[in-house]
Amino acid sequence: MADIKKIAVLTSGGDAPGMNAAIRSVVRTAVYNNIEVMGIKHGYNGLIQGQFISMNARSVSNILSVGGTILKTSRSLEFMKPEGRTKAFKNLKKHNIDCLIVIGGNGSFTGAIVLQKEHDINIIGIPGTIDNDINGSDYTVGCSTALDTALDAIDKIRDTVNSMERIYVIEVMGREEPFLALRVALAGGAEDVIFPQTEYDIDKMCDDMRAGHKRGKLSWIIVVAEGVATAHDVSKRIHDNTGFEVRPLVLGHIQRGGGPNAVDRILASQMGKMAVEAAIRGEKNKMVGIESHKEVLTTFEKAIKKDKTRTMLNDNVYKLTKILSV
Repeated sequence: MADIKKIAVLTSGGDAPGMNAAIRSVVRTAVYNNIEVMGIKHGYNGLIQGQFISMNARSVSNILSVGGTILKTSRSLEFMKPEGRTKAFKNLKKHNIDCLIVIGGNGSFTGAIVLQKEHDINIIGIPGTIDNDINGSDYTVGCSTALDTALDAIDKIRDTVNSMERIYVIEVMGREEPFLALRVALAGGAEDVIFPQTEYDIDKMCDDMRAGHKRGKLSWIIVVAEGVATAHDVSKRIHDNTGFEVRPLVLGHIQRGGGPNAVDRILASQMGKMAVEAAIRGEKNKMVGIESHKEVLTTFEKAIKKDKTRTMLNDNVYKLTKILSV
C-alpha cells in the first residue's frame, strides 16, 4: 500500500462524453478514502501554468450527465519540450501531489510516459477517447456515446436518402482508427464504408452502384473515416464516374458532444474508482481498463501500441457490412 495523501486529476487531448463522470468518480472515491484532491484545468497546459484547483465531493455535483469536461482540455505544444515538462514537474511537487491521474487517449498517455521517465512522477491513466484506439480496455470512455450520436445522424439522413433516392457520403471522425466508421456503417445499414488501414477501390464501388441501380436499388449511404478521405472528394469522384446525384455530409465535432449514454457513465464511474484504488495499492504508471468484464491494468507503453488483432476484427466487421448491404 502506498502512502497517498493527495492526488491531482486532469483531462487531456480531445474531449469525450463521460470525462465528467470519470472526474466525479475520481474525486468522490478519493474523498471516500480520505485523500485530498486537486483538479488541473486545461490539461498539460494547465499543469505547466499551475492551474490547480481544490476539489471536494460538492465540486462534482450534477456533472454525471454533462458532456465535455469541467476541467477543460487542450493540446499542449509546450509540454512536448523538456522545459515545459520540467515546469509541470515542479508544479506537481509544489502542490505535494503523490499521484497524477490523466484522463485521455494516445497523445495524453505518450506525454505521461515521457513525464514519468524524466521526473519519476507516479501517473495512473483512464482511457477517454471517442476513437476507442487504446489497448487494455474493450472500450474507452466516450466511444459508445460518439457511436450513438453518429448513428442517430445516419438514421435521420436515411429518411431523406430513401425519399429522394440519392447517394449520401457521410464523413465521421476517427483519424487513424476505424472503430467509429465501421461500427456506425454496420449499425446504420450503410452500403459501404471507407476506413483506415485498408485500400478502397472507387471504381469497384461505382460498379456496385451501377449494378444496384439495375436491380432497382436507388439509394446508398457510404461512410467515410476522416483519416482516409473527405466526403466531398469521394462524392465528386462517384459523381464523375457514374453521373449519379451524390451529396456529402460531414458530421464533424458533433460526435464529441452531448451527455454520455448509460454505458459511458457506468464505464467512467468504474474506471475513476479503479484509478484511485490503483494509486492506493501502489501501482505506478499504468492505465486502468476493463477487458471481458474484468478490471485490468496495462502499462502506458502497451496501451498505445498498435494491435494487429484490431485489424482482423475490423476486417470481419467490414465483411459483415458488405454481406448485409446487398
